[in-house]
Amino acid sequence: MENLFAFVIGGLYATALFMMLRRSIVKLVIGLMILSNAANLLILTGGGLVRGAPPLIPDGLERATGPMADPLPQALILTAIVISFGVLAFAVVLIHRAYEVIGADDMNEMKSTDL
Repeated sequence: MENLFAFVIGGLYATALFMMLRRSIVKLVIGLMILSNAANLLILTGGGLVRGAPPLIPDGLERATGPMADPLPQALILTAIVISFGVLAFAVVLIHRAYEVIGADDMNEMKSTDL
């Protein structure tokens, strides 16, 4: 299962880099979102794909017994999702404003425009 995740993550990273190298700023933002999803999958896979009980310790015990899920990768991914959504919202507003002012989403046209 982890080998499948490795190929999927590699494909997502390759797709994200390809999209980020395009001239359109919209494709750049789409590439950034794919890159953040690939990073989230990498964190999840690096944390170990284990089906287990929630990480709760019963009363009277000092350690959990049996297999349990690791909550740290899940917390990191949840934080990364919230941050990437905020970046996406900011980028969409920025792209919309730039398109209103310049009238194009081509990065080369934006670079040559003096405002």
